[in-house]
Amino acid sequence: MKLKKLFNYFFKSEKAGGLILLIGTFISIALSNSSLSNKYLSIWHHSIGNHTIEYWINDGLMTIFFLLIGLELKREVCIGELSNIKEATLPIIGAIGGMVVPGLLYISLNLGTKTHSGFGIPMATDIAFAIGILSLLGNKVPLSLKVFLTALAVIDDIGAIVIIAVFYTKTIYFTNLLISLSIFGVLILIRKLKVKTLFWYLIGGFFMWYFMLHSGVHATITGILLAFAIPFGDGTENTHSYKLQKWIHKPVAFLIIPIFVLNNTAIIIGKDWLSSLSETYSLGIIIGLCIGKPLGILSFIFLAVKLKLTKLPKEFKWSQLIGLGFLGGIGFTMSIFITLLAFDDNQIINNSKFMILIASFFSGGIGFIWLKISNSSKKDLDY
Repeated sequence: MKLKKLFNYFFKSEKAGGLILLIGTFISIALSNSSLSNKYLSIWHHSIGNHTIEYWINDGLMTIFFLLIGLELKREVCIGELSNIKEATLPIIGAIGGMVVPGLLYISLNLGTKTHSGFGIPMATDIAFAIGILSLLGNKVPLSLKVFLTALAVIDDIGAIVIIAVFYTKTIYFTNLLISLSIFGVLILIRKLKVKTLFWYLIGGFFMWYFMLHSGVHATITGILLAFAIPFGDGTENTHSYKLQKWIHKPVAFLIIPIFVLNNTAIIIGKDWLSSLSETYSLGIIIGLCIGKPLGILSFIFLAVKLKLTKLPKEFKWSQLIGLGFLGGIGFTMSIFITLLAFDDNQIINNSKFMILIASFFSGGIGFIWLKISNSSKKDLDY
């Protein structure tokens, strides 16, 4: 019951959070293309210390976002959908397909070009928007379908984290990296010594973040490491992991991510935006998210079921999985985040963000309509 209570709390927060992100996106784009454009854009480029506000958002605040992802992932692995290998197989295989196929489609269009590094962009799924749209269908969608989408999106986030750590680290300063990882080791040690005071983990996490920030590896990875260092216990409401997840969930959903979106959707839509649709990286992003995601998720699950590696829950319908596949094509936050790491050219970054928005809204719209129709129909695809 407590796990269900936490999931419902999480689900409701994501529903409201998705709506706020949508509103924030429209506001940011509107301001960026108005007479206030220069003043609005200058806000994010204002310096605090030696870095801009944009830098502190992407490398500082987003670490807390990744801490939340890590806590959610750890809960899923310990007592959630990923704790039972039989139940976890379905979303794991679906998530792998949803990363591999979009990535390959992007690479096939951009191999040998200067934009080949953007292959990770269409591999990501925005959990807030995906669940937010699914929630609009209300009680017509079975809880198991919502849990499946959550698990798939969490696994997708794991893939994004690995991609960021492995492929988007350009120069490594090994001394700082070693210090950061040593602090992580100390946190693991004090956890084994059953030190339960959360303060020491948070202090250690701060210093781990500082040295990771100066190591060349993206500092947000610290959030994931810290989440796995914090004691989980039995996962009940009295544990530090549960309390911390609940404490930071609303600030992340209603403050940190909206700030990230306001900053990173400050997209200037030029008069030639239509011509940018024909760029190979634009096609890679749109095709990857709109076609690659549903194709990858459904095809990998289909093969796994046929090979008897897993099976669909009784309340699942194949037609519903197609709809979920399209919802998986909502890249948004994570796709934008990877864009900032993949490219250096501001024009390409600006255009890529716009393509992500187009693809995400297109995928989300199709997913919503498809699920609405499939849920009202008693028939299902016969495989």
